[in-house]
Amino acid sequence: MKKLILSLSLLAVSFGSFAQEETEEKRKFSFSGSVDAYYRTNITAPNDENAIAPGSSFANLPGFALGMINLVGTYESADGKVGAVADLVFGPRGEDAVFGSPLYEAFKGGSGGSSQIVNQLYVYWNVSEKVKLTFGNFNTFLGYEVISPTGNFNYSTSYMFSYGPFSHTGLKADFDLGSDFSLMLAVMNSTDFTEFNVDGSYTAGLQLGYKGQYLNFIYGDQTNFTGPNPTVFQVDYTGGFDVSEDFYLGINATYLTADAGGVDPGFYGVALYPQYKVSEAFTLGLRGEYFAETDGGAGAIGAYDIDGDANVFATTLTGSYEVGDLTIKPELRLDATSEDAFIDSDLAPANSLGSFVLGAVYKF
Repeated sequence: MKKLILSLSLLAVSFGSFAQEETEEKRKFSFSGSVDAYYRTNITAPNDENAIAPGSSFANLPGFALGMINLVGTYESADGKVGAVADLVFGPRGEDAVFGSPLYEAFKGGSGGSSQIVNQLYVYWNVSEKVKLTFGNFNTFLGYEVISPTGNFNYSTSYMFSYGPFSHTGLKADFDLGSDFSLMLAVMNSTDFTEFNVDGSYTAGLQLGYKGQYLNFIYGDQTNFTGPNPTVFQVDYTGGFDVSEDFYLGINATYLTADAGGVDPGFYGVALYPQYKVSEAFTLGLRGEYFAETDGGAGAIGAYDIDGDANVFATTLTGSYEVGDLTIKPELRLDATSEDAFIDSDLAPANSLGSFVLGAVYKF
């Protein structure tokens, strides 16, 4: 009987220790994500087999369409010094976001591959309260907009975001310089080729931050840009200001040039994001963007003059209505180009496109 009582006592202690360890383990792990879908229709162009869309990324499929499901798992040590993040995406928006990732499978002679669902995959080390190292695949630090629809006010995306970097693979170091100043330094593979280094060259990244305003730079050879491994330089400003308690103004400006051996394609642009909180549940926002390409740029606009130059002014009016964790986003958009980059309802060349999108985003 004493042996039985002793055995049961040891079992209870072991079970209690296991339960405590399991609770501690759960405290280190967090899980979040989102689901989004949308409806899109052209106002000034066909919606049948001749349907067209703006040259920017995402939300370009006709009729009722799917965005993506985004699953993010984060694991951190109990002391918060080290951790890892796995960010997975499924659906059309996710496939567009990781377009450079199937390279490894193709390298082996196959098609597709599991990397097509990896949006971010990295480990980090908080070396001190002032220094953090991140190693792996992480979303870009350039630009006002992001891949996840939960991080953007407008449901459709800008030209500057669509033709800037999406993701990088490499090593970055974040420094808290004090007095609201920050510095980030990075060494990375070619932009958006996130599985491995495809060309033996590297890109340098730098970010200077002050009170929510950021000046970003990248410089290096970019396999994914027009021309034979051109050297790309991009500078980008991202920031915003609370004009009042209910009115916010976001700002993004960018300039990119590429030395491609005689032809120097590039682009530049600026966008303003005024947003006004009408009520606790509803906010109205506008994105006004001017985007121009030189020497063919990145092929964003699709129609160019004899020198390969073109520009577009895109105005997007978005409403954002929150119902708990669900956000409904009705959106009117007008893209006006310097060249005839679109068609009208009679299939004639046109320099403008009006469209409507209704997006729905659930965040958990």
